[in-house]
Amino acid sequence: MTKLLPLLILGLSLFTTQALAAAAPPNILFILVDDMGWTGPACYGSDLHETPNIDRLATQGVRFTQAYSASPVCTPTRAAILTGQHPARLNMTIWHEGALERRESRGNKPLAPPLTEPSLALEHTTIAEVLHDAGYQTAHVGKWHLGDAGHYPETQGFDINIGASFWGAPRTYWYPYKSERVRSTGEREFRYVPGLPFGEEGEYLTDRLTDEALRLMERMHERQKPFFLHMSYHNPHTPIEGKPELVAYYKKKIREGMNHTNARYAAMVHTLDEDIGRLLGKLDSLGIADNTLVIFYSDNGGFDQIRDDEQVTNNAPLRSGKGSVYEGGIRVPLIVRWPGVTATNTVCDTPVTSMDFYPTILEALGKVPNSAEEKVLDGLSLGSVLRDPTASLPREDLHWHYPHYYFTTTPVTAIRHGDWKLLEYYEDGRQELYNLKDDLGETTDLSKEEPEIVRDLHERLDNWRKRVNAQLPEKNR
Repeated sequence: MTKLLPLLILGLSLFTTQALAAAAPPNILFILVDDMGWTGPACYGSDLHETPNIDRLATQGVRFTQAYSASPVCTPTRAAILTGQHPARLNMTIWHEGALERRESRGNKPLAPPLTEPSLALEHTTIAEVLHDAGYQTAHVGKWHLGDAGHYPETQGFDINIGASFWGAPRTYWYPYKSERVRSTGEREFRYVPGLPFGEEGEYLTDRLTDEALRLMERMHERQKPFFLHMSYHNPHTPIEGKPELVAYYKKKIREGMNHTNARYAAMVHTLDEDIGRLLGKLDSLGIADNTLVIFYSDNGGFDQIRDDEQVTNNAPLRSGKGSVYEGGIRVPLIVRWPGVTATNTVCDTPVTSMDFYPTILEALGKVPNSAEEKVLDGLSLGSVLRDPTASLPREDLHWHYPHYYFTTTPVTAIRHGDWKLLEYYEDGRQELYNLKDDLGETTDLSKEEPEIVRDLHERLDNWRKRVNAQLPEKNR
């Protein structure tokens, strides 16, 4: 009994009484959507989009108001989710194709972004590998964007892979999900979504991926082993293509003064919500909803640029959008439902980020970091705030590192400490300071009024860059 006591204490520190009493480890359904801004779902304030299934999920669990993506673009955030490590530490700070393009050319901007890794190195222990080793069935469905074929899901701990490729978006959402384009370099590129044969004309990608996921859930449930389903939707990433009948419906809803005014984007969100409802409904019909941890999350803020003469989305009241480290590019929706752990219809205002999912899932397994890499986790388990949304986490700072160019930004790094947020731009060394509690829209730069706070945050930021060996841009030659 004496030898067992330390293990018992450790177990109690990791789990609630309800979780400990669970008959089996929880299934995990991780729903990752692409380019959905903070106010994308209706329950987060959209004045156009209808998302009854996402909204219902929020009433069944915890809705986070200050959830962040690890990066303002997709690939780095996805790498952070799977490894629990910051993109800067991984040296994966831009999407796959962007990393490859930088290796080909320094471009013609004032700064040359650093050389970064285009693929998630196999040496990293992903959460899928941890779950696989713990006896889980692991499946990935949909967007991957974490490397070439030598780094596809099968090499990163997933037993099953449907639809993964190194591209960041499909050429079209309509079957057969493929077409050719000519890149700005003059090179011809043919994109497709693999692993989706025998479709029919009029079939929509988001629906088809959901069909595949539902079949997988049935098969995995039959095997009576817990499963981890990494359900990675492309919606509502460009190309902005909604079902015609839904586009017509939302065009009739739009009124002057609305923040969201793109009917095609609204139609994409609508279909996404319907398919999320199908996933949740399958958990109910299989009788496993009460033992399934469900996470709904977006990989970065909404894409607020112009496509086809129309703004794709609007992240108001937040500033800017995808690619930017202003709030519009990094603050995202997050909902977690964990029966027996989360209370229903609760809201958590504690800041959280992408790296937190890895240690949270470790907690669900009753595991502690046991390898050299796992001990370098940059996230914290969300267990305490899932049990008590008013709790805080023992973390002082959040960081974002984007040493690249995008429509919305020049190379930049940012830090949040309490309500204060400092941005440092590399082209001119400009620093901007905002108080997010008083100025959510980041409209008033307080760097001149608060020089001591700027100095303190900059020192913290500089120390962090050194600690994770963040790669910096350099003057272009």
